Formats: sequence, structure tokens, C-alpha cells
Amino acid sequence: MPPKHTSKDTEILWSDIAGRILVNAISYPIEYAKVLIQIGYEPIPPKPTVTLFGKPALKLPNAFTYIKYIKSLDGFTGCYRGLVPKVCSYTVSTIACDKTLEYLQSNSVEQNEDEDDEDETVRRKRCMNEIIRDVISRTVAIIVSHPLEVISLRMMAQFVGRETKYSSLFGSFLEIYKENGILGYYAGLIPRIIGSAAVIVLTGISTYAINNYVIQEPAMKPYTASTMKFVATTVMYPFLVVSHCMAVNDCGLVAGLPPHMPIYKNWLHCWTHLSTHNQLKRGSSLLWRYYTGPPQMLLNGKLIPIMSNNFYQPSS
Repeated sequence: MPPKHTSKDTEILWSDIAGRILVNAISYPIEYAKVLIQIGYEPIPPKPTVTLFGKPALKLPNAFTYIKYIKSLDGFTGCYRGLVPKVCSYTVSTIACDKTLEYLQSNSVEQNEDEDDEDETVRRKRCMNEIIRDVISRTVAIIVSHPLEVISLRMMAQFVGRETKYSSLFGSFLEIYKENGILGYYAGLIPRIIGSAAVIVLTGISTYAINNYVIQEPAMKPYTASTMKFVATTVMYPFLVVSHCMAVNDCGLVAGLPPHMPIYKNWLHCWTHLSTHNQLKRGSSLLWRYYTGPPQMLLNGKLIPIMSNNFYQPSS
């Protein structure tokens, strides 16, 4: 049976939380701009340009130009709108994940043997058990922290309509209940859980397969997991976009209502709509952004025509 966490483990956990909070706080303006892009808000007109391969395209402002625009309207502190619930969400999520994983490991009967001495069947079983534990602990963490995530997203989305409905942490809890009831706290939960679980499963299985059947050099194996996680996160990115759109959809904010966003019946309806307009990947690139949507673009709440010969169509 695995040993229980000691006070030193707790110190390491809180040290990790503090470090991640610092990093998240520093990079938060980028996250803020990314969320606004994900929910489809484009306040700055695109400019004609050409791609790396010489094709005509419409260039959208990068994340840093977006941040400058936010700062020009709300000042420096305005770039950190929604930071408090975001930090609370991360803290609650990390603690819940750690405690759930600790509980699952304490009830595990696996022996701590050297993996090199284990046969193929034992290694495969160990890998699957680790994946299952990670999926369960991460899912619990998401469920517990999601209401705080919704608050953070709606605070950021207020920038679109210049609202102040979600201004304080506790006031936002009441506002969500007023607008959407209990289910409002878990708006966008399902695609977020599916995307997170899929990343864990794809990362775990691909890492196991590559380290056991492809890579023979032991020094290279530690890098496989991080590489596969990056690939899996990229593949599952559309689930994050859909989750963020559903979190603000029909919540009483301009950003979640027509013409900025249709009223979606459910997350599958949202997925279908975004997929139809080639918008499932919006926000995935923060430096080189090209307009790939329909012939009419929503700019600051107004539809403007876009010349079709300026479209950049990514290869499918």
C-alpha cells in the first residue's frame, strides 16, 4: 500500500500552488485575450496580408495587440479582470485533484516494483490503472472548481458589453443563480470533462506505446509524456473552445447573446455551429491569426462583409 502524504508533501503541494499562481498571474492578460477570442469577440478589423506560402489572407491582431486594446479601455488593472476567481479555481482544483489521487492510491494494492523487472502484462495493467486514477482525480477537480471557472469566464466576457453584473466573487454566485439557476454553475462542464479525460487517456496510452515499442534510449523516455500531452491538448482544443462558449452563452451578458453569439440548445449544438463556420480552433494561435469564418464578420456587434478572395482556408 502506498505511503500516506506527509507534512513535507503538503508543503510541496502548497509551494507548487503558489508557484503556479504566480505564473498564472503574470500571464493572465494573455489568458484574458485568449478567452475573448475563443468566445468570438473581435474588436479590431482584420488587415489584408499574405500567408507564409503567399496566399491572400485577412490578418487578425495578435494577443499582444488585443491586450493593448483592453488596456486602452480599462487600464492596467482591467487586464486582470476575473483573476481572483481564476486563482481560487486553480487552488481548489489542485487540492481536490491531489486529495482524490491520494485516496485512490491509498486503496491501491499495486506493488512498487521496478518497471524493468515487470512483464508486459503487469506494465500494461499498471499504465491503465494510472490513467484511470488520473481521469477520476482530474474529473473530481473539474467538478468541484467549475463554478469558480464560470465566474472567471463571465467576468472576462463582460468586457464585450461593458457590463458590471459579475463584479465580486460572492455577488457573482448570486448572479449566476439568478440568471441560470443551479445548472448555471456547471455551464460548459461536459465538454470540459470530455476534453480533459481525452487528453489524459491519449497522453497515457501514446506515452506507454512509444516508450515501450519505439524509443529504446532511456534518456529520451522522460520527454515523451510532455510531448504527447502537448499533442493531445492541441487535438482536444475544440472542447475547450466549446466549454468557454457554453459558460457565457445565454447568461445575460452581451457576449453570450445574439448577434455576438447564438443561443445554443446544448454543447453539441454549439460544436456543430462552430464547426460549420470553421471556428473550433479560434484562439489556438495567439501570434499568427487569420480570419477563417463566414463571409460576414461580426466586428464590435456589427456585421461587415468580407471579400472571399481574402480568405485563408487552412488545409483539412
